[in-house]
Order: sequence, then C-alpha cells, then structure tokens
Amino acid sequence: MSTLDPPRMRGPSPGLVDATEPGGADASRALGRPAAPAQADAPLHTTLARIAAVWVLSDLSFYFLLPALGLTASYNDGFVAASVHYVYWTGIAIIAFSPLYAAWFRNSPRPAFDQQLASYLLWSFAFGGFVLFAAYVLPRLPPPVWDQSWSPPEVRIATSLYFLPKSIEILFQQLLILALVLALAARGLGIGRISGICALSFGGVHVLLALGGMPVGYVVRFMIAATVFGLVFPVLILRVPNGLAYSYSLHWIYYAVTVTMPRLINPSAA
Repeated sequence: MSTLDPPRMRGPSPGLVDATEPGGADASRALGRPAAPAQADAPLHTTLARIAAVWVLSDLSFYFLLPALGLTASYNDGFVAASVHYVYWTGIAIIAFSPLYAAWFRNSPRPAFDQQLASYLLWSFAFGGFVLFAAYVLPRLPPPVWDQSWSPPEVRIATSLYFLPKSIEILFQQLLILALVLALAARGLGIGRISGICALSFGGVHVLLALGGMPVGYVVRFMIAATVFGLVFPVLILRVPNGLAYSYSLHWIYYAVTVTMPRLINPSAA
C-alpha cells in the first residue's frame, strides 16, 4: 500500500468506540457520549505514518520543489504559487483520510452541521473577520521595521496577501490534526491522552520551519505555541459543536496576533 492510499476500513470507526475494548468506555465518557458499537478503521500505525508523510512531503515540496520549478517559496512574494501548493496538498489530505472524515460525519453524535443556522452564522462571522483584518486592518497598522543583520521571517513582515496561502495552509493542517484526533479517538484513547499526543506531534512538526531558514528563536517560539494549541484542538473538535471551525479560527487568529503585536508594541523588535 502506498503512503497516500486510502486506508482499508478495519477496527473501530472514528467518533465511535467499543465499550468492550480496553479503554472504550473511558473514551466514550471522555468524548461526552455513551459507548457505541465498534466499526472499522485503518490500523493506527498506518494512519499515523500517512499523516506524518503528508505533512513532511508538503513542507519539502514547498521549500525545495517550488524553487526548483523557478517559483518563489514565499507567502508574501509568491502568494499565488504558495496558495496553489497548499490547495493541492489540502486535496491530498482529503483523499488520504476520506474514510476517517466520512465516518466522522456519518457516526458522530454531534453532526458537523447539525445546527445549520449556528454554522452559517459562525462561518459568516469568521470569514468576514478574516477578510476585514487582512484587507482593512493590517494595511492600516504601522509598517514593519526590521533593523537586524539577518533576513526577517515572513510572518514578521507579512502583507495582506500573506493570509491567502496561510489560510489554505491552516485548513490543510487542521485536516491533518482532525485525522490524528479521529484516529486516536477510534482506538479508545481518552481526551487527555489524545490532547497530549496531538500537542507533542503538532509542536514537534514545527521543527520543519527551520527548512525555510527561520531563525532558531522563532522556530522554538512556534513549537511552543503549537504544543499549547495541540492540547486545545482535540477538545474543540471532539466536545464542542462546530468545534473544527473554532479550531481553525483559533489557529488563524494566532497568526493575526503574531503579525499585529510587533507593529503595535515594538516595531523594531526581532
């Protein structure tokens, strides 16, 4: 089976756990719902390997393939290429983990869009807020000032167009996080263990930022922030209605704050 082949369904389904399996009843309580009969899922090690492969390959293709094709690997100066790149990898994630997502939509006790009015309002409010910030707020902030001898990270000098590929990349990452959370929940892990694994995984993968020449201080900063967010995302996804939307919004807002604060507090700080 290739790395990106959709998994053959076997074992418990995401969103459903078997109370007869070790940890099944505890996992059901952790997810805030009664235990349900087990259904199929891919082997956990296969899903984890697939998630890691998709994430690493997406970063390698961004930092090395785009320049090899004569394109700029930049959210600011090469926003079109970066956007297309992450649209492609978002599609790969959807294809690779479609059985997990489909089972989640089908079997979850909290259907993704059960309260459609609330979902419409949440989507409209979040989308409007993102556009408002990128198109109107950011251009009116003090311009970034950089007086260091080394090149600034892109997020430090982000333009409005930075948020086009960044928004797509966040969606891509959220889909991988969702696949990880669902795969772990399907194996009967409690919410605490799921959050711990997600935190370590999401924080650790940010070491790949070093491939783009990001200074060590910024890499460590993003790894710490990602670890903290990794603790929160599973709780939102598994326990909160429209939780994936809240998870995405929180992820997006972090970058908006990261871009904004140096311009308001100390524009010349690293």
